[in-house]
Amino acid sequence: MGFFDQLAKLFQPKTPDFSFWVKVKCSRCGEVLTTRVNLANDLSSDYSDNPNADTYYCRKVIVGDKLCFQKIEVELNFNSKRRLINREISGGEFVDD
Repeated sequence: MGFFDQLAKLFQPKTPDFSFWVKVKCSRCGEVLTTRVNLANDLSSDYSDNPNADTYYCRKVIVGDKLCFQKIEVELNFNSKRRLINREISGGEFVDD
């Protein structure tokens, strides 16, 4: 990479990362799975509690790729700034790094 390529890279705008990663462990076989939530496209508006509230909801069903094919269902709630406020899981447990 030349000098001008490095200089141009400094002035390029930073692209925001719209990813939220979820890491879960299967309760049946113990396999650890990771999935990505696209905060720009995967979230739905949540009008269940308060129709005027600006909250979002996402539901993911994760299936392992080893011998066990148990479905792990993850439900995530986000606030108006797309920050996680609540999470629930069935069929597994969350793995925190």
